[in-house]
Amino acid sequence: MGGSQVNQALIRLYFEVRDALRDPVAAWGQLAGDALRYRSARGERRVPLDDDTAAEIAAAAILHTTAAHGADRVAALATTPLARLVGGLGGAVLTEHPCAPDQVLGPGFTGPGADDWARQAYVLLWGENNRMARTADTPPVIAGRYRGQKVVAIGTHPTRLSDETLVVRPGTDGALAMAMGHVLLKEFFLDRSPFGRHALEGTDLPFLVRLRERDSAWVPDGLAGKPEGTVCDRLSLYGGETVEVLLPRFDDGPRVLRRGVPVVRDGDELVTTVFDLLLAVYGVARPGLPGVWPDGYDDRREPYTPAWQEAYTGVAASRVVKIARELGVTAEKTGGRCVIVPGRLETPHADTAYRAMLALLVLTGCGNGWAQAGTPGIPLVPYLCLHACGEDRADVGALSWALADGFFAGRTSRSVLLEAVRDGWPMAPPPRVLALPRPIYPLPPDLDLLIGPDEHCDLSPPDTELVAGAVLRLAGKAGPAAPAEPGGRASGRMRLLVDHAWMREYGEALPTYRPPGLGIPLKPTQLVRA
Repeated sequence: MGGSQVNQALIRLYFEVRDALRDPVAAWGQLAGDALRYRSARGERRVPLDDDTAAEIAAAAILHTTAAHGADRVAALATTPLARLVGGLGGAVLTEHPCAPDQVLGPGFTGPGADDWARQAYVLLWGENNRMARTADTPPVIAGRYRGQKVVAIGTHPTRLSDETLVVRPGTDGALAMAMGHVLLKEFFLDRSPFGRHALEGTDLPFLVRLRERDSAWVPDGLAGKPEGTVCDRLSLYGGETVEVLLPRFDDGPRVLRRGVPVVRDGDELVTTVFDLLLAVYGVARPGLPGVWPDGYDDRREPYTPAWQEAYTGVAASRVVKIARELGVTAEKTGGRCVIVPGRLETPHADTAYRAMLALLVLTGCGNGWAQAGTPGIPLVPYLCLHACGEDRADVGALSWALADGFFAGRTSRSVLLEAVRDGWPMAPPPRVLALPRPIYPLPPDLDLLIGPDEHCDLSPPDTELVAGAVLRLAGKAGPAAPAEPGGRASGRMRLLVDHAWMREYGEALPTYRPPGLGIPLKPTQLVRA
């Protein structure tokens, strides 16, 4: 007997049918097809089971479901050992990594591999439940520390691994990231410009953005044509005509920032650059521009200064300035060998905070610096929202910015999700076999087999190698293809303007900060593809 356990009713019925048919796959098909008998018997306590039989049950369920219903009706969370097998067979691999890297760094970006860790010069461990923050004996960490790597941990609790720790209040990581961006823009773009060539050639900062009139001022209205036709030969239009733009602000309710940008006429349109808009968003002042601007780093009234963030995060302004400078100087001297290792952020607006964190990498030329865990696949939260949660009554329009057009008013997360899927956003059908590494609820109904660690699951996770062997034996064919290893750099230009109507409606097309609170099951900004 091994460490496997199985629902008592399941194993009794399975043996009964398998002994009659002498074919595990056919036996599972007959068992799962008799829904009245099988599902009514489930829910009994789990009993020990030998590992080979546990692997046989899992393999039979996977093979029958794949043949009868399609491979994508078999699903596994990416962090379970069975995910590699499921993905190789064409099943749905469910991921929890944020959508923001695809939006900012390009689709398919998976970050540096483990072997790249030791070559990094500066590491920000950012967020809770961070694998690297929990252990100091990981080989890449040891190798990196021998080479003089500095590690800074940012989260709601201190960690024993880091050289320095910034303890932030839950849900306020985005405020800290915005203040760091303020320092980078001021000292590494205006005071001097060590990242100027990178910004011109590797980012969307020189792209031209249309402006449209609104309330006696102007608001950004998307890129002026296709990207290849909108690149300016310089980052800024500063020195000529200026106008006042209205920008979203959420730290003090849904309000509006009034700040000036330089502009030029492009036919009948008024345009500015992404860079000029970014300086206005972050509150980095230049002489002669209209609007309300911070007086400096010590200004607590206007976002996003180091002093402003202190009231939200609890982190001293001087420490924010120090860490931002260290990041900028290290990236400059090492050619971008700085990395952010993201963990879970305690806020329903985590996607917004991740984009503010990613902006730090874009500004400093660290295109391979987002060390996210996980593999490409189907995002877990939308998957559960569509297949397990049913209809919700949350009005996603409540999160729109103060001058939004109102096309989310009265709509629910589910309705927006269905629209995104219709337009090509990745999704898989509801599962019949689902493997989880930890309890997750609510679960999709009509599961034939739930593989997981607790008593509510039908089968505890079998040994992956035994399951793979059972799949080969029962299928009589070559094994599943192995998914590609992560390690992709940002492809093309990195983007700080996510040019999508849903992002503009929410006031999140450019980096911003949204305080914790007002959570909804699923934000439309999480459904925007790169």
